[in-house]
Amino acid sequence: MKSLLKNAREQKGLKTREVAQLLRIDQALISKFESGTRKPTKDQIIKLAQLLEIDYETLMIAWLKEKILYEIGDEEFALKALILVEQEIQNNKKEINSTIVSSVQNILDEIEILKNKIQSFNHFELRQISKTLELEFIFKSIRLNGNSLTLEETKSVINDGLTISDKSIQNHLEAINFQETALYIKDLNQKKISLNEKDFLSIHNLIFRGIESENSGKYKNDSLILRKMNLFFNWYESHKNNLHPIILASEAHLKILEINPFENGNLQMANLTLNWILLQHNYVYASIEDNQENINEYLSVLEESQLQKDQSIFINYILKIEKENLNRAIQLIVK
Repeated sequence: MKSLLKNAREQKGLKTREVAQLLRIDQALISKFESGTRKPTKDQIIKLAQLLEIDYETLMIAWLKEKILYEIGDEEFALKALILVEQEIQNNKKEINSTIVSSVQNILDEIEILKNKIQSFNHFELRQISKTLELEFIFKSIRLNGNSLTLEETKSVINDGLTISDKSIQNHLEAINFQETALYIKDLNQKKISLNEKDFLSIHNLIFRGIESENSGKYKNDSLILRKMNLFFNWYESHKNNLHPIILASEAHLKILEINPFENGNLQMANLTLNWILLQHNYVYASIEDNQENINEYLSVLEESQLQKDQSIFINYILKIEKENLNRAIQLIVK
């Protein structure tokens, strides 16, 4: 790790004094990090990786390796202990996932019954459900962003190509863009293309097309964001087959908001990603009702989940929304 830090600093043409000033860390500490006589904290690692443009994952692995070596050194049974540690870490992850699933198993079972009922409908009925819920999803999504179009006006704009005289061009573009985004995601799911960075950025570009061209489809100009998003997609790939889809979708939503990768549209992208994953597994849109009370509840649950660092708060909320929307879908046919 010491070589990584020193080489990166020299390649950037920075002196230890300059690094210390930029990071507000004592210069003597910077020198000790590079000589190996002191170890940075995790927060300092994050700052160093960002400033010196070192791959965050590479630096973190080197940091953790040295912490482990410091503790166990050349102990006789070190390798056997490490094998047991690896097994325990894997088991702990499984136990955490299992605990989350078991705590919500009842509602998951209810959701599966509703989902299977919908899957038993004929093609015409499924198409009717899809068209209705898609329109409502577009409407609720743009309302969440402050768009003033009503449901009927949204329908007129996206289905009939009409212009609403007292509404702004941006209102119209947001509705059209979200319709094209919904179609894009539907096409990805029909092709069985799961969440990936290329299409993730394309979706961001779509929702801002004609509204904001400079930053659409681009992350913030921050090397740390790039590393965090790389870790996010690695996380998704390693969990997409062992987490329940609704839990996977909910956690993906939270992670995107935590990273906050775009200048604008992070909330929309979190919601679109959540629904991309749900639709891929034959669930319905988990869209938030357009009235202010429900929007406030959604934002409040998000804040509480983030403050308490408890994903289950948000997961339970999304499970409730998904169950409500599945019932809504059934009611469209069974009257």
